[in-house]
This record gives sequence, C-alpha cells and structure tokens, in this order.
Amino acid sequence: MRDQGGGTRAFWEPGPRLAGAARAVLNLLLPPVTHSGEPAGSAGLDVGAFNRITFLEAPVCDGCGVGIAAEPGPLLGSLGGERCPACVAQPFAFARARAACVYDEASRDAILQLKHADQQVFAPLFARWIARAATDLLDEADAIAPDPLHPVRLLSRRAHQAAEIARPLARLAGRAYLPDALQRTRATDSQGGKSARGRRLNVRRAFHVTTAGTQQVRGRRILLVDDVLTTGATAEACTAALLAAGARAVDLAVVARVRTARTLPM
Repeated sequence: MRDQGGGTRAFWEPGPRLAGAARAVLNLLLPPVTHSGEPAGSAGLDVGAFNRITFLEAPVCDGCGVGIAAEPGPLLGSLGGERCPACVAQPFAFARARAACVYDEASRDAILQLKHADQQVFAPLFARWIARAATDLLDEADAIAPDPLHPVRLLSRRAHQAAEIARPLARLAGRAYLPDALQRTRATDSQGGKSARGRRLNVRRAFHVTTAGTQQVRGRRILLVDDVLTTGATAEACTAALLAAGARAVDLAVVARVRTARTLPM
C-alpha cells in the first residue's frame, strides 16, 4: 500500500533521536487518531478511508490532469503530451497540471479537515500524494509557490492550506519554496457555487507578484500548488501574474480535481 506518512519541519527542529522520543511519549499520552476519530498507526486516514480515495493513475491529460482513456484519440498528443479534447481546443494558461486524486465524497472530508478544521496532519500526507502524482513536473520545476490566501481569509481559517502542502512538498523535491512571492491583493468571495465565468471574474486581477518575488520567479519554471482544481480560474489568475512577472512557465499540482473534464467551447 502507498505510504501515507510525512512530516513538516518546524522553525527549530530537534535531532532525530530527541524527536523520536518526544513523539513516542506524545503518542502514549495522546494516541494518534484519524480524521474519523479511529486510532491509527500514524495520524491521517484510516485504512477504510484511504482505500476509498480514487487516485489518478496514468494516463492523464497533460494539460489539466484529468484521467483519460488508455487509447488516446486523434486530438491527443499534439502539444507534447497526451491531452483531453478540451485542453487541445482551449489550453489553460498554465502549461501542465497534475492531481493526486479525484475530488469526491471520499477525498472531500480530508481536504476540508485541513482547509477549515486546521488538521495539519493532512498537509505532509497530501504533499506525498502530490510528489507521487507530479513527479515529472517536480523534476522540471525550479521553485514551488502556493496559491496565496488573503490575510482576512487567513484570520478566519488560521492556516493557509496551500502553503502547508507546498512547504513539505518543496522539501521532499529539493526545490526552492516561495511562500510570499505571489500575493492575493483583493479579498475575493468564495468560489463555491459560482459558474465558470463567475469564478474567472471573481479572481481577475486579484493576484500580484511582489518586487522581491519578481526576482525569485523571473526566468524560472514555477510549480503552483493548491488543494483542488475545479474550473482552473484561480490557477489561471495566479499563472497570469507569475508570467507577467517574468516566470518562464507555470505548472500546477493539486491534491484533487473534479472528475469531469471541461466542456468544449461553443
């Protein structure tokens, strides 16, 4: 079975022996539990919950990460990798995308636990999932940046889920981590419940690369990290800001994406 584990590094990190001893003591006092409340060998998902996750396996669309048929149709492969018809007809602003799993009832609870319930145990878990699904993108990335969260939204959530995933992912991949290069300058409404057009309008010109960030992204291939890919509106708005600041290219890696590919433009 795939490894679910992982860990994040604090500002100060003790040696392995001290950390291991402290963890053992803590586990005796407060045994790790899963998000469903069941005891677990390591905090995260219990076996049943993990087995219900639909992980995305190759072949996937190189442009949006959706699963595609094993035998690609005539439109696929024209842009350097297999692509779904929607990505051939209307490519996203970001160059490529990968998702670890399908966003559905099985994965939603774990993602929302990190996003809204401050369950930080899921951050290194998701980083490992992405590292497996986006190996090729990580190999070519120069740096990793999270989809930014506006300070007002951060106050209500207490944690920035994309940053909490991107940090351990950057460490796993040995890539530069750029937590502050890209900023959300406008407190946008939630994307939930909006149409694809409404989502695009909601985040249009909502992102900005700082002066210091421009130096960090110029000429580099950036891997943008987020939790869920739905219509791609937020990722495209982030990509536009990064490209305008001089990034050579932007790829996208997410924990989960909706199962259905985009509809073809009329």
